[in-house]
Order: sequence, then structure tokens, then C-alpha cells
Amino acid sequence: MKNNVFAWALCAAVAISSPAWSQKFKPLDKSPMDLAAYVGAQGNVRVYYSRPQLNNRNLETLAPEGKVWRTGANEATVIEFTKDLKIQGKTIPKGRYGLFTIPGKESWTIIFNKDADQWGTYNYDPKKDVARVTAPATTSDESLDVFSLVFSETGTLHLGWGTTRVSLDIKM
Repeated sequence: MKNNVFAWALCAAVAISSPAWSQKFKPLDKSPMDLAAYVGAQGNVRVYYSRPQLNNRNLETLAPEGKVWRTGANEATVIEFTKDLKIQGKTIPKGRYGLFTIPGKESWTIIFNKDADQWGTYNYDPKKDVARVTAPATTSDESLDVFSLVFSETGTLHLGWGTTRVSLDIKM
């Protein structure tokens, strides 16, 4: 009996430490996913996005003016909220949306699209837009190499990349 227990333990130890059981992990994604969230008394807003980097490239090449952009990298950015919102004065029903943008020099068009589950803008369909709003674009002295989204304490969503800053006024 002792020999059987020893044999089983030895087999288990060999199997667990075998290279066949070792896991190979991929290197870190160059545009890792992130989450910007706002928790308010009236409801919550979450934005899931990937964070592209400039890496000595210019913003106009990666997010060209006048063209629909996925507002991040990889999969399209997703915004979800638990209550109806007023964004730049337009009411948008609670739900989960693809968040797209059209960059411009003085303002950006922010698009809320019914199709939240898509890769990039390859299948973007403007017929599925729930709302489009315009947000002012400003310039900062500080340059951000990595695309970033952050909420202020009042619920304003700030987009920043390079020296470009865009603020989206959200009211619940």
C-alpha cells in the first residue's frame, strides 16, 4: 500500500512540474484595456477602452480629423450607464453603447452607437447612432503619450491624448 501511495505522489509531482503543464503568457499588450468610472448619487457611468500610445507618432495620423475613430485602440470603446443621461443637453437612454468620435480642430463629435460589440470602426454603421453631440477641443501645455479618459468629481468625462483635451458634460 505504501508503494502505491508513493507511486501516485511521484506521478502527480512529475505531471505538475512537466513542461507540458507550464503556461506560456503573451507579452504585455501595447494598448492595454482600462476603465474610467463615475459613481454618482443618481447612477453610474463606466467607459471600457484600450489605451493606444503615440510613440513618436502624431495624433492626426492615429485619429484623423473628420474621420470616425474608435476612441481608443483594439475593440471599439464601450460606454454604459445605469440611468438616462443628458450629455451636452441631449437625453440618451440608459444602456450600453459603442463610443466613437470624430476629431476636429476646435471640437469633436461624440457618437453613441447601439452596436457596442465591434472591433474598431470596421463595421461602424451610422444608422445605429443613438445620439451625436459636439464637445469643445482645447490644447494643453502637457503632452500625454498614452490616450487617457478620466471623470471629474462632477461627472465630466475628459479625453486626453498628445496635447489635445476634450471635455464631455454629463448630467444624470
